[in-house]
Amino acid sequence: MRKKKVRVYALSTCGWCRKTVGWLKENNIAAEVIYTDVIEDEAEKEKVVACAKKYNPLLSFPTVVIDNGEHVIIGFAPEKIREALKK
Repeated sequence: MRKKKVRVYALSTCGWCRKTVGWLKENNIAAEVIYTDVIEDEAEKEKVVACAKKYNPLLSFPTVVIDNGEHVIIGFAPEKIREALKK
């Protein structure tokens, strides 16, 4: 089975984001976690937010993007993440 690329757009102050990242770690799922609220460079922050909005126009957190948008899961949804990783 091919390894999936997982990216999480999150806020450092978000409890559901912490739960999602924690669940990924507990299940040994490698993920790139981007905390959008702690990016100091404004140009970089705008770029990251625009990218996140491409997958989730409402920009709610966490937003889990698997394989560059093949699957997008919004909120803490471990079963949906697990299912998407199986496909």
